[in-house]
Amino acid sequence: MTSLDRLLARLAEPGVVLRLAALAFCAMELVSAGAALLGVRTEPYDGLASWAWRQSGGDVNDRGLVALCVALLLAFVALIFLLARQGGQTLTVNRRLAGLLLVDLLAVSVTPGLPFLVTALAAVLLPARLALGFAAAQVLLNTALYAAPSATAWLDQFGLLTSMLALHGLAFGLGRMAAAEAEKRRWLQAVLAEQLSGEQLLAEQMRYSERMQIARELHDLMGHHLTALNLQLQLGGALLARSDAGGAGQALDRAQDVAAQLLADVREAVSQQRSSQRIDLSAALQALAEGIASSRIELAMDDAARDLGPRAAHALLRCVQEGVTNSVRHASARRVQVQLRGDGDEVAVSIDDDGRGAPGWHVGRAGNGLSGMTERMAELGGQMRVTRTSPGFRIELRCPRWV
Repeated sequence: MTSLDRLLARLAEPGVVLRLAALAFCAMELVSAGAALLGVRTEPYDGLASWAWRQSGGDVNDRGLVALCVALLLAFVALIFLLARQGGQTLTVNRRLAGLLLVDLLAVSVTPGLPFLVTALAAVLLPARLALGFAAAQVLLNTALYAAPSATAWLDQFGLLTSMLALHGLAFGLGRMAAAEAEKRRWLQAVLAEQLSGEQLLAEQMRYSERMQIARELHDLMGHHLTALNLQLQLGGALLARSDAGGAGQALDRAQDVAAQLLADVREAVSQQRSSQRIDLSAALQALAEGIASSRIELAMDDAARDLGPRAAHALLRCVQEGVTNSVRHASARRVQVQLRGDGDEVAVSIDDDGRGAPGWHVGRAGNGLSGMTERMAELGGQMRVTRTSPGFRIELRCPRWV
């Protein structure tokens, strides 16, 4: 996957889109506030801060109010950035909701037209039902804020309610759609990365099988024929020795030596070919890392990744696939570090992510994926351990290298 593809995938994430939208609103308001501070008459702020300022005897065009609203706006954008970046990964639902309520209070304090961004963010961060309730509350709150200052006719109030419903409904729908698309994209990337890495391993295993087949054929066919030739030459030497014992004997001896040496060379080549049958796992792991754009997969591999037995290579790849895809799908990790190193006759692998973790996890609650990893390692005489559950999640694997 190219850098451009990764950039486009990153820009399509709902958290990034919301941060860019908040930044655009902040820039627009900063320009307006700057103009107001320079004496240019602009649209006054109409949020709770403006209402409180008027109640204390101030004017909506006072520079003090402009400065206050700009400060509230900057705080709003800062919290939007924080929640959009980390809220879905490290915070509980209650803490996300508390953060959203605080951001919404800042938005309403500046202007009642700004909270639709909070509705969109809530649709991304909160479960569907809670996000829908949050959006409905937003509609009622903003309608009340706009309708309260003046006694408008019921038709005007109905139109105001309808427009608020449309605005926040659109924000809610777009937020849920973006969150669903991002989740589907993470799953699809993980599945495709698994497939690519599996194909790499399959190709390596096919090469391994072909080399083994060639080695067997060399031994079974050439070895057999050369052995028969050696026996025939011995017999010929014995027959020829009856008429010319000296010359024929020397010739037959040389032929026998050459045949025996050739047979020894073939056996040596077969032995070397068998001893060099190792699986290179680096290409498969690289394909897995490059196939996932929503998270950064960092690989650190030493020569052990290129010198594994077929069973160890297959088991380790499946375990790494499971660990990485769990981090991307379930933990929403932004970064996953995979380290593979040799330790004598064993290989050690660690999978470490910065996702939401599982603070209450214990061995008895292991899912099918972690249980499968434990079973794969046990079959090879190795082990799987979970060494950290929060913050993030860390898995360590260890097994013999040449099995």
